[in-house]
Amino acid sequence: MAYLISDEAQDLLQDVKNFCEKEVVEACKEYDVSGEWPKEIYDKAIEQGYQALEVPEEFGGPGLSRVDVAALIEQMAIADAGFATTISASGLALKPVLIAGSKELKELVCNKILDGGFGAFCLTEPGAGSDAGAGKTTAVKDGDEYILNGRKCFITNGGVASFYCVTAMTDKTKGVKGISMFLVEAGTPGLSTGKEENKMGIRTSNTCDVVLEDVRIPASYLIGEEGRGFSIAMKTLDQARTWMGCIAAGIAQRGIEEAVRYGKERIQFGKPVIKNQAMQFKIADMQIKTETARQMVAHALTRMDSGLTFTMESAIAKCYASDIAMEVASEAIQTFGGYGYSREYPVEKLLRDAKIFQIFEGTNEIQRIVIAGNVIGK
Repeated sequence: MAYLISDEAQDLLQDVKNFCEKEVVEACKEYDVSGEWPKEIYDKAIEQGYQALEVPEEFGGPGLSRVDVAALIEQMAIADAGFATTISASGLALKPVLIAGSKELKELVCNKILDGGFGAFCLTEPGAGSDAGAGKTTAVKDGDEYILNGRKCFITNGGVASFYCVTAMTDKTKGVKGISMFLVEAGTPGLSTGKEENKMGIRTSNTCDVVLEDVRIPASYLIGEEGRGFSIAMKTLDQARTWMGCIAAGIAQRGIEEAVRYGKERIQFGKPVIKNQAMQFKIADMQIKTETARQMVAHALTRMDSGLTFTMESAIAKCYASDIAMEVASEAIQTFGGYGYSREYPVEKLLRDAKIFQIFEGTNEIQRIVIAGNVIGK
């Protein structure tokens, strides 16, 4: 076992594997084509409590370590990266509240998740991707309320969330120091969802615009303090990037498994192609890179669990794992030859799924800036 996990997590890991083999792998093939959100799959996952893996024990969660959860999320990603992304993105939305929210807000969002809800983290805007400080969403204090106006885009779980953590400008004169973070509950008047993205990959996850038009929320739904929103968002992403590395490692692992399975079945020149040394070396390189990525993820999460700094380690885990997910998926296609390019076989989907992990939660170009800054200093 690549991750050193608790006995409880070991039991859960087998449960997750069985669930994914029974409920996720085959069903997600159809949803990958249709692009529909597979509600019935997520309803079954909620029955198992998988949406609540990151809820802290003090708020009714399972009390798993981050490394424990990583093993479970990777197992989900081996089955389907979109499924794992939906589960992980809900944990992403939970993080800002756990980092800086009041006890009341923590209880509120944890209860929503425990009750079967999902969360959405709303940072990106049409004109503000890597440059998060260029966002135009505003929040204006009005008595004991805030009024939010703006539009967020590429929001994972945007159309299915029970709550949203939203960044908004409270003082335009201060740049990123004028950004604050707010909790908005689903169903709040003025909150709606816009265009749902017809994506290249992770098609079993929901991604859409989130629109705020004169959305009124209690002043107590401010997460932390005014002006701390950008800092909270960056601390959130520092953690979340490692989870993207975790899912990317799962995609790579699936690529290895499919390549080995096919290599044993495919007969060329009178023997299985897996008997050729060139194929074995290819598989060995795929394994070396995937295991390296997995251990980078485990290292970053162990540092988080230990209370140590982890910004650079998280960036490395995300950047490296997503790069090798693309590489290993491409090599898996190569092992299938022409069949790898056909949608009748599973490996072409892995390449489509892998690409987004080089982009979201901070592009890999941004990760390299973060890593370089930590190495050479500011």
